[in-house]
Amino acid sequence: MSVSKDTKTGKWMVQCRVTDWQGKSVHKKKRGFRTKKEAQEWEREFQNKSHNDLAMLFQNFVNLYFEDMNHRLRLSTVKNKRFLIDLKITPYFGKMSVNEITSAHIRKWQNTLTAYRDKKGKPYSQTYLKTINNQLTAIFKYALKYYDLKENPCHKAGSMGKSEADEMLFWTRAEFQKFIDAVQDKFKAYAAFMTLYYTGMRVGELTALTPTDVDLKKATITINKSYQRIDGQDVITPPKTPKSNRVITIPQTLCKCLQTYMACCYNLQSDDRLFPFTKYFLWHEMERGCKLSGVKKIRVHDLRHSHASLLIKMGFSPLLIADRLGHERVETTLDTYSHLYPSRQAEVAAKLDVLMVKELTE
Repeated sequence: MSVSKDTKTGKWMVQCRVTDWQGKSVHKKKRGFRTKKEAQEWEREFQNKSHNDLAMLFQNFVNLYFEDMNHRLRLSTVKNKRFLIDLKITPYFGKMSVNEITSAHIRKWQNTLTAYRDKKGKPYSQTYLKTINNQLTAIFKYALKYYDLKENPCHKAGSMGKSEADEMLFWTRAEFQKFIDAVQDKFKAYAAFMTLYYTGMRVGELTALTPTDVDLKKATITINKSYQRIDGQDVITPPKTPKSNRVITIPQTLCKCLQTYMACCYNLQSDDRLFPFTKYFLWHEMERGCKLSGVKKIRVHDLRHSHASLLIKMGFSPLLIADRLGHERVETTLDTYSHLYPSRQAEVAAKLDVLMVKELTE
């Protein structure tokens, strides 16, 4: 190992050879450092990474984390994780060694985020704070499992934010009817919102649909893929989870809507995207429809919640709703929509009273 000055350029360079954790000899040469100190710091980090030494800087460990995750997670998931980590986590912890980050450091970081206010005085949402915190927890969990970190400092620090918003927004059927009447002048938007509301599918699942996925005779839609727009490219991936591969039966009114819509699509091919637009188009049309109809603003994704609330009100079981939404576990449905299910405690008590009176009078 050596740090020396390049006589040709006047800058410092590093040459070193180390044995990595797999027993391979690795030779590395790096040029262009302005100072000897910069060269020595780079050499030290290179050795730490080569030996999986958690004395390495957090920002370098994040790179190792993503080198692994790139092979295991969907591209869109990696992009979203990377964006949050680069924006809200690495700027705070990046220059700290992984094994020197304590629960106290994490508590201070959490406090800076919870104290944040934008120009209008608005803080980050509780769900956003929870999402950010989950990313940091995942990184340390990875270090704990694969790099022998002694403990996850996030566990001692505790969490921040909430998994679910204080109030779940959704439309009643009456609200949806007002909205859909307001956007019927743009039939592609009308058909898209009708499909989202009456199937509960995710936006990526909607925008990945092709004509072959729609069986008008059987009144079904097959969901087996998802669409994402990533770095200017159209990307088709498998659905979110294995259970998301499903066949949804649809009402005849939606069948007629889709039949009319497909007939209006010029030169529509069997493998074309049925709804060839982005989330931005749907967001813009939802904004327009809310202003015209006067109904409260919700997110496009909240149409999925609106569908679930409609089914709950109609008395369908959590298991059926879970299958229709593509939830991996029925517990997910119950946890997400438990507040929408009417309490039947009074009914239970009344039936027990009847039973007890009957037994006493026999």
